[in-house]
Amino acid sequence: MEQQSKKYKVGIVGATGMVGQRFIAIIANHPWFDVASVAASSKSSGKTYEEAVAGRWMMKDPLPESVRELVVLSAESDIRKIADEVDFIFCAVTMSREETSALEEAFAKAECPVISANSAHRNTPDVPMIIPEINPQHLKIIESQRKRLGVERGFITVKSNCSIQSYVPALHPLREKFGLEKVLVCTYQAISGAGKTFETWPEMIENVIPYIGGDEEKKSEREPLKIWGNLEENSIVPASLPDISAQCVRVAALDGHMAAVHMSLREKTSKENIIGLWREYEGLPQKLNLPSAPRQFLHYFDEQDRPQTKLDCMLENGMAISLGRLREDSQYDYKFIGLSHNTLRGAAGGAVLTAELLCAEGYISGGQKAICASLQ
Repeated sequence: MEQQSKKYKVGIVGATGMVGQRFIAIIANHPWFDVASVAASSKSSGKTYEEAVAGRWMMKDPLPESVRELVVLSAESDIRKIADEVDFIFCAVTMSREETSALEEAFAKAECPVISANSAHRNTPDVPMIIPEINPQHLKIIESQRKRLGVERGFITVKSNCSIQSYVPALHPLREKFGLEKVLVCTYQAISGAGKTFETWPEMIENVIPYIGGDEEKKSEREPLKIWGNLEENSIVPASLPDISAQCVRVAALDGHMAAVHMSLREKTSKENIIGLWREYEGLPQKLNLPSAPRQFLHYFDEQDRPQTKLDCMLENGMAISLGRLREDSQYDYKFIGLSHNTLRGAAGGAVLTAELLCAEGYISGGQKAICASLQ
């Protein structure tokens, strides 16, 4: 019981949507985190969480008992109340960019750390956009952000767009070792990325739509450059290379974003060297043995028909990246296929892993006993 009381108390803002529900499902059995507060729009506030999601619970597992009777608070009106109840929040609201930006900054100024699944602050120069295995060093910018906000404990971090999770992790070790000049990518994205199921979006059955709104392609081209950027004074300065051209397509899959990638390297190397580098690569989450970290971050399949969305998107609880079909290309140096789970690694799961990293590195204060017990 003593260890349980030392867990981090977590708030989920935007708890009734698909990503918010995914947070609920993940944290239900988390060794470090307990859901202590849930918040949503005024339509749901005042209801129990069970009442708020009645008839629209979209997860495969049943609604956890631990959250059924939690009273849903107002995401906009109860900021101070939520901040006083939790050690940090996950934010996954469905609001305009301006409203989301203001809401997250209000939580940070209330001395509540924010781990965001939203896009509003991805371009804010002193807000780190984290893929934990790739750019944990960007967390250092938090101190500059705190000074700008005039806070001691609060801050905002964001996760990147789910579209890039299937290829940026594979490109990262190659960029570090060989240099990366140019990338052409086409992503084939599941409908859960739009917060939909086949029941709510029957038009997608047996269909492909060659357009995803919300500047998806621009995000796919620009966000990797911030992730690979350098810390300079009070901001993260995006990298200038590689040049990235992206197309994003919606396909009739429930979960799993796939990418067909073409790449040109500055330094030539062999197929065997690339595969070896992928299989050997590990990031800080693996070294720290964080609870949500996949044991092997990058999995390469030798079979010609892998990875497959249905077979492989849940690899290592949906937190690993699946790769395959690496081969030489007539226009670029190499091409390959990548796959990631878009609402786990690409959204809620990636945010939970970021929260674990923030806790382990001391950026969030709270359940230290839970960490010590988990890592022993």
